[in-house]
Amino acid sequence: MSGVDYDIIIIGGGIQGAGVAQAAAAAGYKALLLEKRAIASATSSRSSKLIHGGLRYLESGQFALVRKALRERDILLRIAPDLVRPVAFHIPVYKHSLRSSLHIRLGLSLYALLGGLKPLNRFKRVSLSAEQNRDGLETKALLGMYEYWDAQTDDAMLTRAVMRSAMDLGAALICPGTAIAAHYEKDHYQLRFRTDEGERQVSAYALVNASGPWVNQVLEKLAPSSPRLDIEWVQGAHLVLDAPAPSVIYYLEAPADKRAVFVMPWRGKTLIGTTETRFSGEPDEVEPSEDEVQYLLSVYAHYFPARPANIIDRFAGVRVLPKTPARFFNRPRDTILHRSSPALLSLYGGKLTGYRATAEQVIAGLRTQLPEREVKADTARLRLRNL
Repeated sequence: MSGVDYDIIIIGGGIQGAGVAQAAAAAGYKALLLEKRAIASATSSRSSKLIHGGLRYLESGQFALVRKALRERDILLRIAPDLVRPVAFHIPVYKHSLRSSLHIRLGLSLYALLGGLKPLNRFKRVSLSAEQNRDGLETKALLGMYEYWDAQTDDAMLTRAVMRSAMDLGAALICPGTAIAAHYEKDHYQLRFRTDEGERQVSAYALVNASGPWVNQVLEKLAPSSPRLDIEWVQGAHLVLDAPAPSVIYYLEAPADKRAVFVMPWRGKTLIGTTETRFSGEPDEVEPSEDEVQYLLSVYAHYFPARPANIIDRFAGVRVLPKTPARFFNRPRDTILHRSSPALLSLYGGKLTGYRATAEQVIAGLRTQLPEREVKADTARLRLRNL
């Protein structure tokens, strides 16, 4: 193996791509990340801003995903205290709630068990007097409320911090840089890409396609032809309201369809989301639809009728889900690592919380294609800083 520019090239500068770049550099590999716009410019800056185990995924039986996410949440709380902070979640139970008090208790008990029964995973029933209800939550027909803990972050800042860590370890970044085509020859890929200065070409022993909603579009540019997974794009919308930030994150049931909707503090204001709407079009141009806006406003008005609010910002991101007959809620949410060839891995979907564990899996899966290198660091111990 000689005359090759990099060990690994990663296409895509969202949290998954940044995580792979960090893991590759920490393992001692020479890595290059290629991003067409800016780090965290798409879905990784348009999430619900949560670092969590995914309590609602217990209902669809995704226990392994929840266990992994809770483990990764604990790691991020330890290595990124400036970026990830614990926050209380409150689940109100009403007479009209689909999930009863017993249902909630069982779910939170399993959640705590999967998290290892650590202090942060404990939950309790809380009372809500008129004096305590400074957030203005609707109390009519309220039977009780449960408190548990997860965490919150600024998703874009976290992604940039991971990329800075990767670069501190020796990874290279080309941004903007748009992949044009790549072909595999003998033992490496030759990748052609475009920058503001024109076209360039680099080579690497392995290629990681972490381009989010564009994953299949990138695969179309590779030779030999690579098989693709059938996917659907799902839009998730959020609104920022001018109401003062609530004291906790409220985990609510949307009255219309009983979906989980969060009302959260965000930069001194109130953030509400998310939706799950089939999307078609160009992911760069995704915006909340009027139906989504009205849906989220109706949830807020139902639970906080005494605190009317106006929209001051709105945003939407595009998730990648496997195409199946199941409802969006029941489809797998963990990252799918799709191996088209020994030297090519594509990442389909995935959650913000689990980016680090996914990146470790990617590097482990490509190790046989890579030269031996000396390990530099362990990403589970590397401090992430908000600079």
